[in-house]
Amino acid sequence: MRPMTREEREAFLAEPYVGILSVAAEPGRAPLTTPIWYAYRPGGSVTVITSPGARKTRLIGEAGRFALCAQVADVEDYRYVTVEGPVTGIGPASERERFDMAARYMGEAAAGYVNATREEAADYVAIRMRPERWNTFDFRRVPG
Repeated sequence: MRPMTREEREAFLAEPYVGILSVAAEPGRAPLTTPIWYAYRPGGSVTVITSPGARKTRLIGEAGRFALCAQVADVEDYRYVTVEGPVTGIGPASERERFDMAARYMGEAAAGYVNATREEAADYVAIRMRPERWNTFDFRRVPG
């Protein structure tokens, strides 16, 4: 095993990687797994913003929990963090939250993106998850 320390995993998850969200699906189906933007600050909640009518929103509401994976897949720098936990809230995403999320991933283009999607995203929800279980791997660490 090449695990990360608590500080390393939280700092890694706080970086703007595209996350892979997984949630239990309907009977007879594999878990829903989808790429998604997310926000995280060390010690805080994981937040995702999505449409209230999305399948993932319904499934997260039903399951009451989800998992998220973030990774660097470079051969020279392979690392990942997965985190799973209970949903602590699902509620309207403010325009400020949408802007902050867009700025995390798009930088200066965020304002234009938020303006262009204002009508479409007006009813989007922010889903918050409290990290409960972590798995990490840092391939850069040589086993000792």
